Amino acid sequence: MPKNFHYGPKLNNGEFVVFTEKEVAEFGLTYGLVFFIGFMLFIIFNLAKESNAGRFGTFILFFVLSFGILGFIAKNVIQWWMGI
Repeated sequence: MPKNFHYGPKLNNGEFVVFTEKEVAEFGLTYGLVFFIGFMLFIIFNLAKESNAGRFGTFILFFVLSFGILGFIAKNVIQWWMGI
């Protein structure tokens, strides 16, 4: 592989856009997980709709199945608050 080989798209001036591992991980953890959490909420809603769960059943499904999402969000908020 040549020494000047870089991954990423080229800009108009011929330079490459190079992303560090930290930037890729940060992008994935912010936007990728937001999309994934939204998709999981859609799955819970679809499960409630297809099973004819009613209002109370839908509430229970969202309440119980969303604990993992709530825990992940709480962990990030606590880390931000403590400055970790």
